[in-house]
Amino acid sequence: MQNGTIGVTTENIFPVIKKFLYSDHEIFLRELVSNAVDATQKIRALSNFGEFKGELGELNVRVKVDKEAGTLTISDNGIGMDAEDVDKYINQIAFSGAEDFLNKYKDTAANIIGHFGLGFYSAFMVAEKVVIESLSYRDGAKAVRWECDGSPAYSMGDGSRTTRGTDIILYIDKDSSEFLEQERIDMLLRKYCRFLPVPVISGKEREWKDGKWIDTDKDLIVNNTEPQWMKKPSELTDSDYLNFYQELYPGQEEPLFWIHLNVDYPFHLTGILFFPKIKNNFDINRNRIQLYCNQVFVTDSVEGVVPEFMQLMQGVIDSPDIPLNVSRSYLQSDTAVKKISSYITKKVASRLDDMFKADRPAFEKKWDDIRIFIVYGMLTDEKFCESAMKFLLFKDTEGKYFSPEEYKTLVEAEQTNSEGKIVYLYATDATEQYNYIKAANDKGYNVLLLDGQLDNHFVGLLENKLKDTTLVRVDSDVVENLIRKTDRKAADLSATDRAILTRLFEQASRKVEKASFLVQFEALSTNSNPVVLTQNEYMRRMKEMAAMQPGMNFYGDLPDSYNLVVNTENDIVKGICTRADEALKAEVEPLLATIDKGNADAEAARKDGDNDEAKAKAADAEKSVADARAKMDAAIDAYASKEPKISQLVDLALLANGLLKGESLSAFIARSLSLMK
Repeated sequence: MQNGTIGVTTENIFPVIKKFLYSDHEIFLRELVSNAVDATQKIRALSNFGEFKGELGELNVRVKVDKEAGTLTISDNGIGMDAEDVDKYINQIAFSGAEDFLNKYKDTAANIIGHFGLGFYSAFMVAEKVVIESLSYRDGAKAVRWECDGSPAYSMGDGSRTTRGTDIILYIDKDSSEFLEQERIDMLLRKYCRFLPVPVISGKEREWKDGKWIDTDKDLIVNNTEPQWMKKPSELTDSDYLNFYQELYPGQEEPLFWIHLNVDYPFHLTGILFFPKIKNNFDINRNRIQLYCNQVFVTDSVEGVVPEFMQLMQGVIDSPDIPLNVSRSYLQSDTAVKKISSYITKKVASRLDDMFKADRPAFEKKWDDIRIFIVYGMLTDEKFCESAMKFLLFKDTEGKYFSPEEYKTLVEAEQTNSEGKIVYLYATDATEQYNYIKAANDKGYNVLLLDGQLDNHFVGLLENKLKDTTLVRVDSDVVENLIRKTDRKAADLSATDRAILTRLFEQASRKVEKASFLVQFEALSTNSNPVVLTQNEYMRRMKEMAAMQPGMNFYGDLPDSYNLVVNTENDIVKGICTRADEALKAEVEPLLATIDKGNADAEAARKDGDNDEAKAKAADAEKSVADARAKMDAAIDAYASKEPKISQLVDLALLANGLLKGESLSAFIARSLSLMK
């Protein structure tokens, strides 16, 4: 019997500490099963090299739960160990069996998973004692038994194992009793070991019989040893890919298409990435892509390995160049990982471009489902954005698709303004903005549909990418002003008429919560609506971006700002103006004169200096202005109560924009019925 202490020095303690800093103790099972698979792969390799001439037998790894004994055992029939191996790889933590093996057989060895020896010590995160029973493949080898209770002290002597391989027996501590539940172990094996290259057996298959589940005689193999990503694309059919997708994501709708990754230089990378159907109201689920290292599950948090926008995809990435145990900072700084990320971006862009060129109609059918992914990528990755301009599509409100060049050719003649800029009109809701779209179409303009969740940001990107082009939402102004080609005709209103109409329409519009209205007068065509509601393009964009960027809360807290555009050429407005002029002109004109004089006097007094006499004159003038304005407003308000058509016109404009609700909507209905009598 040999007793001793485990060799730990300042040179090798750091990897050990790193092992013990796993955030989840459950990771121990991955490490131990990976080591067992590693040992199994080694014996197969040695057999191939001719260094082991015995019978391989059925190579597998077994995981056994014994709840009564309080043990969890991981067994393999791999390369095994003798006392010298245990002393080197277990007692001296600095060494790694896999590294030694690869150094010796670097030209021919492949798929040796982990760092045998280091990961072993993760067992002590859940076990109060660990026992190793092992027998080496070497002729004449003696079985060895090793025991340790988690302290540096260990004991090692003759073992009882009679067949080649290793048993790792964990005596689970009380705080980790969950790992003595078969269901818990099976769940972890499915999570971490479902695609290991050696069969992993955990208990027996079960069947439903006589109203309960019973074990059969058949071993339960929990993993798929030949996942599709390890095969060549030429070996797989569409059905193979779709079946694998269902294996990864049971019950989900079929993906739109997929990309098979397979590269050997300057790094090793395999994998399959699927494009799921993603609608506008998407949720960025960051657990869509699974990262593997030689078929061993590493993580489903792939930030840093793939660009942010590709986390909308699903699938598997497998690379031995990414170690099993990585930190987020490591992923963000490692040059190999950066190369992998860049390669994946290029590969995805190339696949999309090939699809666009090979079958444009089929690509258009998929466009609405993949558009959010492409827009997200263009907004967050400059290189992808450059590539995406080749397969980007615009969709108009009639459901037709155009490449950027095609669309420019379509609208350039009709939609170029007086400054030489092409104006792309767009809508964000074809139903709510129908009247604005129709008005634009009637004028010969085409309107794009940009109804995605990210399109308020995408509009700005397009304006930067498209030369001499500006984008304007179709409801941001009256149709006559959306694309200005000549100076617009000014509204022919006297100062008195303007003051009266401004007050009349302001009063009628003050009924929408968290919204402000600015009354404007435009000399539109006689066929245009009497009142049109528009939104300032700049302020609306700021508010929309504020909704997605907390740092812009200033804009988000502002009320929605609308322009209430009154068409002075419309006959209904002309009639309102004429009647109001007849009823109010005599009273309003003198008051306007008083207001003008008072403002002038106040300005003159302020210019006289900062003395008491000047301040008193300014205060008197301001009071006369306030008194005159109050009298004028009262007179106009009294008249407004007798002119229901004004409120009716404003409410019609609000109703067309979905802003008329509650009590205001009820009053509109009652007024409408009254006007019909």
